[in-house]
Amino acid sequence: MSGFGRRTEPSVAVPPERPPPAPAPNGQIVRATPPGTAGQIGQSASRTKLWSLVMDQVDPTLAAELPGERLRAELERLIHQIADKHRIELSAREQTALARDIADDMVGLGPLEPLLADETITDIMVNGPYSVFVEARGKLQKSDVRFRDAAHAATIAQKIAAAVGRRVDESSPMVDARLADGSRVNIVLPPLALDGPSISIRKFARKRIDFARMVEFGSLTAPVARLLEIAARCRLNILISGGTGSGKTTLLNALSRLIDNGERIVTIEDAAELQLQQPHVVRLETRPANLEGKGEITQRDLVKNALRMRPDRIILGEVRGPEAFDMLQAMNTGHDGSLGTLHANSSRDALIRVENMVQMGSFGLPVKAIRTQIASALDLILQIERMRDGTRRIIQVTEVRGLEGEIITMNDLVSFEYEGEDSQGRIRGRYRAAGIRPGFVPRLEYFGLDLAWMEALEEF
Repeated sequence: MSGFGRRTEPSVAVPPERPPPAPAPNGQIVRATPPGTAGQIGQSASRTKLWSLVMDQVDPTLAAELPGERLRAELERLIHQIADKHRIELSAREQTALARDIADDMVGLGPLEPLLADETITDIMVNGPYSVFVEARGKLQKSDVRFRDAAHAATIAQKIAAAVGRRVDESSPMVDARLADGSRVNIVLPPLALDGPSISIRKFARKRIDFARMVEFGSLTAPVARLLEIAARCRLNILISGGTGSGKTTLLNALSRLIDNGERIVTIEDAAELQLQQPHVVRLETRPANLEGKGEITQRDLVKNALRMRPDRIILGEVRGPEAFDMLQAMNTGHDGSLGTLHANSSRDALIRVENMVQMGSFGLPVKAIRTQIASALDLILQIERMRDGTRRIIQVTEVRGLEGEIITMNDLVSFEYEGEDSQGRIRGRYRAAGIRPGFVPRLEYFGLDLAWMEALEEF
């Protein structure tokens, strides 16, 4: 989180700067009492007015040095004093709530802080200052959280962008960013967002999610987890496919936990959100163009550069453009075990999207040459889906077998079959294994895991 700072509104004239206040004794956060603040405020004074009176007496520099709990205690004491002085009726609960809200606004993300702290919430969607929705336990619902006004929401959005060295304002109203915990953020400001600032936050669990926890959540079963563990340890090239919010990044993080600690990993993302635990990880992040339209660094630029960094594995947070060609080149030139995600509705659609993204680069390659590259580079496609009961579930484990004529052949090694719903509306089904001998058996034998693969298949 960023520290204290003086709030400024771009549309409001900034008053002349006052001399800095002298430090208060004993580390208190209160300024010297400004002249002319005496007087009484009626009992009908608004919470906003009390907020303003408190902020007039807080020294941001001194307050920034206090830990969170101490800051809230100091603010609560100050609120009590001001309420007594101006005869504002405020209960002890309201004083505590106001102190918490002011502290969150100064050193955190304001009204979003309680939502970020709630581990049951996975998505936060701000559709203007007075309309905030959340996704909790897979279900979308409206929250009681509100911002004071559009300027307040814009200030929080700018604080998020500034924390990662990016900017968002009227001249650059869209930005992708991240929070300190890796949560993904997308911001759109007016005039593009007609109803006020739009902030979309995709949260990540504070506890690291591995295959064991995914089995608990119902995202897959133990035999499927065993197959994916073997695939990761055998350095197969794996593409994770799914729709928005289906859990692609969570699955990618779980797969990455199985990478050996002795390998050098290079991650490439638009907004860094992967949470790898290995000791030797190089994290690369794209950079948008500046106001003059210069200085942009794309994922394709980073993939090209990563090939010169002696990586054992390259992990792309999301493949969405011409970098798909360079990813295939890397997979075909000794960087086995590379991983990536992309948006698609099925395993077959994933290959079509990769083909289309390669063509976006205007390489002039014939279709057969592109498909040959794809068939040679990819080993597995994992299709994950957010089902209507809110569960994220792997529904296909598909092998990319090879090329017959101009068609890429594929085999569904494992598929999820829908069987109905239980009394609580949760989807029931089972995984079925095709019993097909995969084309990457020689690699399984090379790593001594061919028998383990067959044993896992027998558990279905």
